[in-house]
Amino acid sequence: MVQANRSPGERVSASATTPAPPAAEGDFTHRQIMTILAGLMMGMFLAALDQTIVATAIRTIADDLHGFSVQAWATTAFLITSTISTPLYGKLSDIYGRRRFFLAAIGIFVVGSALCGMAGDMYQLAAYRAVQGIGAGGLMSLALAIIGDIVPPRERAKYQGYFLAVFGSASVLGPVLGGLFAEADDVFGIAGWRYIFYINVPLGLLAMAVVARVLHLPHHRTDHRIDWPGALALIVGLVPLLTVAEQGRDWGWDSPRAILCYVVGVVGLVAFVLVERAYRDEALLPLRLFRNRTFGVGAASSFVVGMAMFGGLMMVPLYLQIVKGSSPMVAGLQMIPFVLGIMAGSILFGQIIFRTGRYRFIPIVGSALMLIALFLFSLITADTPLPATMAIMLLMGLGLGGNMQPIVTAVQNAVSPREIGTATSAVTFFRQMGGTLGTAVFLSVLFAAVPGRIRDAFTSAQSSPEFQQALRDHPDQAQALQAGQSTEGLNDTSFINTLTDVIAHPFKVGFSESMSLVFLLAAIIMIAGLIVVLFLPELPLQNRSAAAARAAEAAEARAAAETP
Repeated sequence: MVQANRSPGERVSASATTPAPPAAEGDFTHRQIMTILAGLMMGMFLAALDQTIVATAIRTIADDLHGFSVQAWATTAFLITSTISTPLYGKLSDIYGRRRFFLAAIGIFVVGSALCGMAGDMYQLAAYRAVQGIGAGGLMSLALAIIGDIVPPRERAKYQGYFLAVFGSASVLGPVLGGLFAEADDVFGIAGWRYIFYINVPLGLLAMAVVARVLHLPHHRTDHRIDWPGALALIVGLVPLLTVAEQGRDWGWDSPRAILCYVVGVVGLVAFVLVERAYRDEALLPLRLFRNRTFGVGAASSFVVGMAMFGGLMMVPLYLQIVKGSSPMVAGLQMIPFVLGIMAGSILFGQIIFRTGRYRFIPIVGSALMLIALFLFSLITADTPLPATMAIMLLMGLGLGGNMQPIVTAVQNAVSPREIGTATSAVTFFRQMGGTLGTAVFLSVLFAAVPGRIRDAFTSAQSSPEFQQALRDHPDQAQALQAGQSTEGLNDTSFINTLTDVIAHPFKVGFSESMSLVFLLAAIIMIAGLIVVLFLPELPLQNRSAAAARAAEAAEARAAAETP
């Protein structure tokens, strides 16, 4: 017989002739969890690295494929498919099990990466990036859901900290590797930028081998209708809205194409809500989940934090490269304090949750730290010492480490163990949507403000004898002054590196002041995020994993069915 009383994480075995009680299913030792984590983190690293490494090299790629004017579509295609596929992975994995879909996500991502490396023009690259996005949509959300399956909520935060470390490491390595490959014209007879995609192939195959070997989760399938109408309505609603979010700055937010996207998107979202109401518990995103206060607060907080985090943080590399003159590779290394902050914050707050069983105050503290960091970022200028900027990065990382994973833990703890995948993917989905909207809004604000701020900076600098002397010494740079004061002339900012320090300084001042405006806007949005998270309830953290809870439910159901 198997002992009825056991400590969490203690491995339970059964004799060869007596089957283990169903409640024993889902119990994993620390060693088993760490082994599974190795595979999960490799999958997440693929998705996180791809976004930053491609962003660094996209201009080089576009120039080589003679498609500079359509380069944004390579990003847009990836964003659309990864966002839309996220809730699909969550729901289907709840029905059929995580393992097959996580392996499928890695496989699709690897195939898409190989195709991207062979792209002959930008339109092919955009199509192949869409394939990549389909795989990427499952890598992040399913990894978090699997952690919910194998680790009890009280212990979950200390393991999820590893994931934030992966995310932060990719944020640094991406620009470094992207710059390295982009600067290599030829590697073994192949253009250097193609290795940005090819590197995913061996990493992905290794991740698949590890996951296939170590990830074996107990799963009891429950027959459900698949909400294909809801999936179709979601596609109709999100594709035009995500497209206009990425392209609206070039099209014009009130252009006929943008208005058409708004109309189609709203119609699709209304249809999605109606379908979800009709499908009830079998819906792709059951609307009753929003009546769960923890889930509602978690979804809203993820959306707002996504706006502030992605929209605000993307300005930091721009500041380092444009204002401080760092190369993409160096800028990636200068972001290390941000990664250290994430790791320190996630470890610290994870231990607090594990030891106290309390989590509500942690995302509140994390949101407050992010708010302070964004406000401090809004105060930096072109002449702010780099160590001061890096100190703010550390603070931002600490706040992020105390925000993202505790929210996921709270949501997973509050929903049925059979809906871990749906709930986790929904939180990830709302964070991605917030990040997309924040990026679109903040870039529009930035490029609307930059020309005027640069003109003001030059007007102020022209009264300086030092500036006047620099113009007399370098008359060839006068043309750059005119080009750099218009939005069209700022499509390529590399000309700043060709100017003398005195002449380039007004450009850097204009950029810095415009970025400060964006950081201030992100801080204002973060105030809303702090207010939202104040409504997060505190529920007792469960002491068993979702897999063990599902196994116990199945055992109770079988016992009830066998009772005469």
